[in-house]
Amino acid sequence: MIAPAVTTPTVSRGVRLGYGVGSFCTATVNAVPGLLLLYYMTNFLAVPAWLAGVVVTAPKVWDLIINPLVGRWSDRTRSRLGPRRPWLLAGACTLPIAFFLVFAGPPLTGVPAALYVGVCFMATATAYALFEVPYKAMPGEMTHDYHERTSLLQWRMIFIGAATAISGVLAPAIVTSQGGNGTLGSYRLMAVTIAVILLVSMFGSFFGTARAPMTGAPEADRGGWREQFAAIKGNPAFVWITALACTQMLAVSMMLAAAPYFAAYIIGTPTATQTLFAALVGPMLLTMPLWVRLSKRFDKRGAMILAALMFGGGTAATMATPIFGVVYAHVMILLVGVGIAGVELLLFSMLADVIAVDAAQTGKRRAGVLTGLWTAIESGVSSFGALIFGVILSVAGFVESEPSRPVEQPDSAVTAVLIGQTTIPALIIFLSVLMTLKYRLTPPGAPAPDASA
Repeated sequence: MIAPAVTTPTVSRGVRLGYGVGSFCTATVNAVPGLLLLYYMTNFLAVPAWLAGVVVTAPKVWDLIINPLVGRWSDRTRSRLGPRRPWLLAGACTLPIAFFLVFAGPPLTGVPAALYVGVCFMATATAYALFEVPYKAMPGEMTHDYHERTSLLQWRMIFIGAATAISGVLAPAIVTSQGGNGTLGSYRLMAVTIAVILLVSMFGSFFGTARAPMTGAPEADRGGWREQFAAIKGNPAFVWITALACTQMLAVSMMLAAAPYFAAYIIGTPTATQTLFAALVGPMLLTMPLWVRLSKRFDKRGAMILAALMFGGGTAATMATPIFGVVYAHVMILLVGVGIAGVELLLFSMLADVIAVDAAQTGKRRAGVLTGLWTAIESGVSSFGALIFGVILSVAGFVESEPSRPVEQPDSAVTAVLIGQTTIPALIIFLSVLMTLKYRLTPPGAPAPDASA
């Protein structure tokens, strides 16, 4: 049940903008490796598809350890900068460097290349946790108001849309700027460009949240891991929102990993990745006010169901691209983008609700622990999207290659690309709709949700 309404300090527009700009980190670190890393390893470093999938997935397992730790540390941090912002600064100083190194390695191929990328991607995951876990904990502590949290987070989603557009359109454009599928040099140029964007946005968020209100519990939870995990396990709303996020983001990550292959082998041109991404993220920039209104009209549960149905329906319909062509594919991806915009906004708003309720009920500051666990579990599960897609390609006979020795893929591999981009993610999303039907988060004064759902 959502905490009762109280007098709530208004979050200023400057703070909203300062907080929102930090989403360039979230969107970029998720989108660029999710979109390009698997393809980079299989088609430029001659890494077998299954091993490339393992490399993309393995650092995410580390998130299960580092994210809760960072959350716990940030809960217990006492600083004139507040409990969260010192960690934003630490991430800003380390993440851009680690990200650049992922795509800027020595001239290695095969297993040695996989090992190098894996180590650098592990460092990237660690630096990302330093910033992202405290960053996601902040909205639940900025305001007590049920609907203001959604309004606050629409700014975050607008910046995510802009950042995803830059990452999903600019990054592939830089990669392909030197011809065809790109070169190792173009990947390095892309990496340094994105690293600079990360640096500017993360420092912008650090300074922009200097005046952010702090309305959460004043005292950190000093209990041990066992006591904290036991309390969290007994929080059905948190368990539900985590399971829902894992399900939905698994589908998103699989589609991201499949996108360059879909553009190259189904549409017939690698550069289509850029226009497909533009169609996907455009709705994030345009539909946020609509989703805020829908969440007030139908409550967050009803709006989530609508968003997931649009997401899953558009994804399933994209299966017909070989019949109807490239324009049809872009229209369907546009529909998917409208659904994803709603899904992501509502997921983060519901998480902020859970954090606020936990602080109100316990009187303890546990936003970092909750966010750390949520981020770690969601990230770990969603990373299996690339692994699943890589395994599907390997089973279907996909042949890894280098730019100097291109190969023609068998029909079975091309069919696997289509299924991995459309059918399987759609089934996962429709499962999330069934999950959402069994739970309701309500505003103050409404009937309490069924905690057993």
